[in-house]
Amino acid sequence: MNGWVQALLKPEPVALLVLVVLLVSLIQGVRRGASGSAKHLFFFVWETASTVLSLVLAGKFASRMSPYVRDWLIAREITVPREELGPIKQLWYTFATSLRDFELLRFGVLFLLLYMLIRLVLGQLYPLAAVLFERLSVRPADAGLRRGQVKTGSRAAGALLGAMLGAGRSFVALAVLFIYVTLLPSGPLVDEIRGSSFYAKTADELLEPVAGDALAKRGPVLTEAVQTEFKRVLQRKYEVIDAAVPADIEEAAETVTAKARGDEAKARALYDWLGSRIAYDWEKARNYEERGVWKEQTPADTFASRKGVCIDVARLYAVMARTVGLEVRVVTGQGADGRGGYGPHAWNEVRLADQGGQWIPLDATWAASGNWFNPADFDRTHIRES
Repeated sequence: MNGWVQALLKPEPVALLVLVVLLVSLIQGVRRGASGSAKHLFFFVWETASTVLSLVLAGKFASRMSPYVRDWLIAREITVPREELGPIKQLWYTFATSLRDFELLRFGVLFLLLYMLIRLVLGQLYPLAAVLFERLSVRPADAGLRRGQVKTGSRAAGALLGAMLGAGRSFVALAVLFIYVTLLPSGPLVDEIRGSSFYAKTADELLEPVAGDALAKRGPVLTEAVQTEFKRVLQRKYEVIDAAVPADIEEAAETVTAKARGDEAKARALYDWLGSRIAYDWEKARNYEERGVWKEQTPADTFASRKGVCIDVARLYAVMARTVGLEVRVVTGQGADGRGGYGPHAWNEVRLADQGGQWIPLDATWAASGNWFNPADFDRTHIRES
């Protein structure tokens, strides 16, 4: 509990947001309790109970509905068209396919929608409950309590209920933040949210118990699961954007693999071609490491400029590989830096459909420094994210 409070009191955006929510709810509870109106206090009790009940039911229903939503989306056979897409279509295909394939994101979206729906239904029932309360409530006879004592007790009850309501509202705010950083990984304040110690602490202790099995399967620490999901959605975003292959890249891929026979030979030919023609963009890397400036570039940009960092090379390799019929994926994780440490890195894995369907790793970015096409010790220098 002490660690949770310390995390809350740190001056960071997430903690400040939760503090404001708690403070507003607390003041609201004290004011309604001080009003002396039984009806006002009843409304506050109803709102608090509705929040708690909505959270619990939304968590349970989201866990049970998630597999059915996944199966329904699979049956729709959503495929990304191999053409240039506008921003809205990019967002739609990223969201739809991520919702289908990523369990944690699917649970979060379902939880948020169900919570709002249940709260709406309970809100419609309030007038009926208020009428019943008015009819059943009986003004107590004078029990010797002074008016000031009644108001003090009412304030205390209102403050307690306000704190409970504030905790529920804070939980919903954290769920909204999760959806935000997952769907808009480049949005404002995303790094601050993901780096918040309070977000990491409360996500693990508040979200996971409500989520049930759907989150338990993702690992013991919710924060790690959120980070993994964030990067998976980011990768899916790249896959959607890169679905359209420019004619010059398609022609180059077919030329490079024209004499190759079999999936492994095609994968190796593309690895050799990129490894010998795409130079590492040290200036781009320095700008990001030293100034935090990231220059986004498409595979077409990398192909035209003949330079890029690891993610750029991996994306271009994936586009060219898919063009010639290979199943390929971009892998992110940590790569050895040659000084005993590791740093963020990206590479590829290719499926050899004609050799039993096994996946093999390759790193075209490092091709100039040695053989990084499926070497026996690849895992010693590359640590993929789980």
